[in-house]
Amino acid sequence: MSKQLIVALSKGRILEETLPLLADAGVEPVEDLGKSRKLLFDTNLPDVKLVVIRATDVPTYVQLGAADLGIAGKDVLLEHGAAGLYEPLDLEIARCKLMTAGITGAEPASARRRVATKFVNIARRWYAEQGIQAEVIKLYGAMELAPLMNLADEIVDIVDTGNTLRANGMEPRELIAPVTTRLVVNKASMTMKHARIKPLLERLKQAVAARREDVAG
Repeated sequence: MSKQLIVALSKGRILEETLPLLADAGVEPVEDLGKSRKLLFDTNLPDVKLVVIRATDVPTYVQLGAADLGIAGKDVLLEHGAAGLYEPLDLEIARCKLMTAGITGAEPASARRRVATKFVNIARRWYAEQGIQAEVIKLYGAMELAPLMNLADEIVDIVDTGNTLRANGMEPRELIAPVTTRLVVNKASMTMKHARIKPLLERLKQAVAARREDVAG
């Protein structure tokens, strides 16, 4: 097993909030990730590399050992499943909520519901736990259209401000889970590369704690 540490980062909003946290923990890419078409980046630490991929792929890369560590939203981890992964740290960034939502003022169907979402596994589990029969329809985007076009009764999606829902005549309903960004570690890497991973994990914990104190102060 290589002594190098590969850290898989999620593209998009999470990446923007992750980089300052990594910098506080002493890990910085040697070039601007936003201006490069590369996917694998060197850092100021010779044994740490960063790979930037789709958020939904991060658990797979870490689970199968292509990356030693990964940074992904709790929503992605809940959908993917966490076998083969340790989740040692909540980075407390990119906060949002995973919720059900429907047409404003409409009564939810009591017996059976059609639900549009990209979080198919989460939706199936949650509705089953509520004792509600649900036909889950997988969509990849523009969830708000589904109830408006009579494709679904409800959606399951990430809610931040709720502005997109309101703009489309919809309202949030039930909270499924609060979502923040988590650090995950491959189980084999945690054993084989413990001497390298533990100090990085400790520095990240300190960076998260310091940021929390700044916000509180």
